[in-house]
Amino acid sequence: MSIKILIVDDSAFMCRQLSRILSVFPYLEVVGMARCADEAQEMLKTLKPDVLTLDVQMPGMSGLEFLERQMRRRPIPVVMVSSYTQEGSETTLKALELGAVDFIDKPRTGSGRSLEEYGAELADKIRGAKSARLSIHSPASELLPSVKSAAKPGAATVWLPNSYASNNPGGKAIFLGASTGGTEAIKRVLLGMPANCPPILIVQHLPETFSAVFAENLNRVCHPRVCEAQGGEVVEAGTVYITRGNHHMQVRKAGEKLIIELVQTVPVNGHRPSVDVLFESAAAVMGKRAVGVILTGMGRDGAQGLLSMRKAGARTFGQDEASSVVYGMPREAHALGAVEEVVDIGQMAERILLLFGRKLS
Repeated sequence: MSIKILIVDDSAFMCRQLSRILSVFPYLEVVGMARCADEAQEMLKTLKPDVLTLDVQMPGMSGLEFLERQMRRRPIPVVMVSSYTQEGSETTLKALELGAVDFIDKPRTGSGRSLEEYGAELADKIRGAKSARLSIHSPASELLPSVKSAAKPGAATVWLPNSYASNNPGGKAIFLGASTGGTEAIKRVLLGMPANCPPILIVQHLPETFSAVFAENLNRVCHPRVCEAQGGEVVEAGTVYITRGNHHMQVRKAGEKLIIELVQTVPVNGHRPSVDVLFESAAAVMGKRAVGVILTGMGRDGAQGLLSMRKAGARTFGQDEASSVVYGMPREAHALGAVEEVVDIGQMAERILLLFGRKLS
């Protein structure tokens, strides 16, 4: 049975182009093209599509406003089609927060890939979106409120050894990987982390223009400092490092210090950054002093690397199917025997912190 798609874009040219690109895939069927939110709402009722592709810039009700209303009323899988500019990155990340499943840039000349390659990527994202787990949407920030301030009276107080208050000499580090649905899953984990948490190194599949914006957005709401990795940093406790888009992240030792390296070697599992590159590095350099976490995402990136971490003595966790938007990467890791414990995303931060020591106020 084909996947029915509704294209929502204020540009008639872009609607036709996307329709032509998708027409070569026999399992996809474009059932309608809407030029504004009002048209889209009517077509949703009559055409009953399986997936929407959605632009943000539309006359009248914006794409974000339309998305927010739709995800609160009747969730439907949405793939954002927007520009990869700074402004476009901010908007797309907001769309993911509101419940969009995935995103892709608009087809354009000079992007370094053919329309056939673009179409294959878009088709994969649509197919993944169709299988995504959706619910009446509440952003992670609403589910786990947090600000850069002291914990609220009566809230759980997380304690960690003093060695994590400086440069984490001889201490552990947390290595985390995610893809589709990962921006919100990562936020859920980080909102549960205290300011003096162990260092956390993260690979989320994002373009280069998105990673700094993603880090800045997280830094505004999380207790630890969150930054985009630049390469050459000494890893410190209380800091979360987001891999820069289009770069693999790995670690090396310099005496007792842990150093971040960014490299632009070939993509692994079709991705740069790749979760496997980070996890394999953690296995080789950190061994049993690492904690590996694999979250929601399509494909199998990170599965083999997490297995290497577990074989090296690391503790490893995988997000459970019920809380994953796409239970692809965690499933593959679990099937390989790489996942020591399966955890709901809402409990992931607490479960990780139990490895380091914790007390309640």
